[in-house]
Amino acid sequence: MEDIKDKLWTREFVMLTVCNLLLFLNLQMVLSPLPGYVKEHYHANPFTVSLFTTVFALSAIMSRLFSAKALEKGKRNMILFLGLVLMLLATGGYLWSGTLTLLLLMRILFGVGFGMGSTTLPTMASGVIPVRRLGEGMGYFGLSTSIALSLGPVIGSMLLDKQGFSSLVYATLIVIALIFPLVYPLAKKVKPPAAALPEEFSAVPSQKGFPKALLLPSLLNFLMSITYSGLLSFINLFGKEVSLANASLFFLFNAVAVVLIRPISGKIYDKKGHQALLIPAALFLIGGLWLLSFSTSTGFLALAALCYGLGFGTAQPTLQSWMIQLVPPQKQGMANSMYFNSLDFGIAVGALVLGQIAAFTSYGSMYRYSSLFLGIFIIVYALYLLTRSKGAGTARKVHPDQQTLES
Repeated sequence: MEDIKDKLWTREFVMLTVCNLLLFLNLQMVLSPLPGYVKEHYHANPFTVSLFTTVFALSAIMSRLFSAKALEKGKRNMILFLGLVLMLLATGGYLWSGTLTLLLLMRILFGVGFGMGSTTLPTMASGVIPVRRLGEGMGYFGLSTSIALSLGPVIGSMLLDKQGFSSLVYATLIVIALIFPLVYPLAKKVKPPAAALPEEFSAVPSQKGFPKALLLPSLLNFLMSITYSGLLSFINLFGKEVSLANASLFFLFNAVAVVLIRPISGKIYDKKGHQALLIPAALFLIGGLWLLSFSTSTGFLALAALCYGLGFGTAQPTLQSWMIQLVPPQKQGMANSMYFNSLDFGIAVGALVLGQIAAFTSYGSMYRYSSLFLGIFIIVYALYLLTRSKGAGTARKVHPDQQTLES
């Protein structure tokens, strides 16, 4: 029988996972279809189109820097509900944005609110997950993000194509409004991370300032996110380039792979750590991008999406769990902030860089070029494992009885 202390599927965990699903579904229903809408409706050039992804990501990054500090000071509920209100107002504001400038302003406002909400919900979740099942728990919790990342663009593209932009906005308004009654009871019940997670289970002791250990996983997440930006921003334009109908179905097939691999990768992480997962995940991601770049049929597109999804569904929760375990409990808000900031920064940079590559080559070539960032991912991580292995060997010679914590 499962120990009550190690119970994962509590009411609080389930409800927080559902809220996170709705939060990211609201984002993804607009994020992927918007570039195509801006290009066709406003006849915008590639640089202007990429700005709608970039300004959102950068505003979310700046918002999370503030949010992480506020979480440390115990202002979690204020940050959560302020963020949700800003998202609601910005989403409704799309309906009255008749110019590119106003639409960009709404994207900035939405980014600020999203940065607050996407920092707070994972921090609340990490506080209700049993310590010994953190990898598995964050894997399931992150599955809600991946499902939204995969299904949101499909739903949003269908609504935009068949019902128009206004119907898409109304649908996303409903999605964000549903979060309020679900999360309100949890805001009072769920304890802050410092109270929920004893510090002795953390990989590092309390520390002041920014934990430098977060830099490496943040860099890896940034490199991976650049490739995902190419999918979010340009998959529909790639479909038009190669005369492939419903290219956004990539995200649906991607979701299938993510759902299948998440529970498995989370359990492997809890048993063997990140070193057993990240390089194989990067290889699957590279394979998915190359398969996609040559896709001319739905079957080939599905194969590419399944391959990419196996890698993305493994790497994403692994990096997030690793970052959470690298900090003491009171710094979990900062760890989640860094995780999503590195993701959004990768999306922002990727939209600009890959957009320029596509302008001079093609969208198919762009996906092949984007795989180079995953090559850097593998090299950087392999060097880290090599240097850590040598360091651990030296430490064992000097202190043979000392037990080191596995990050």
